[in-house]
Amino acid sequence: MAGLINIGFGNMVNTDKIISIISSDSAPAKRLIQKGKEQESLIDATQGRRTKSVIFTEQNKIILSALQPETLAGRFNGSTAEVCDDAKD
Repeated sequence: MAGLINIGFGNMVNTDKIISIISSDSAPAKRLIQKGKEQESLIDATQGRRTKSVIFTEQNKIILSALQPETLAGRFNGSTAEVCDDAKD
């Protein structure tokens, strides 16, 4: 059953399609973000904020989020209290 995860600012991602969530701080992550921009497979969901997480999906889409990877992992693992409290991001 498909579920949605709030990745910040009311933006949602299908949890069945997520392959990985990584921090955006490393040089390899920055290279992958640049490659995604060049291939037009990048979705920027940061609302102009600093990118903290990079989400990779099955369809080779790269999604940028302004939330920490730990926050997204908690939401992914079903911490519903956190989803409800932080839904205003």
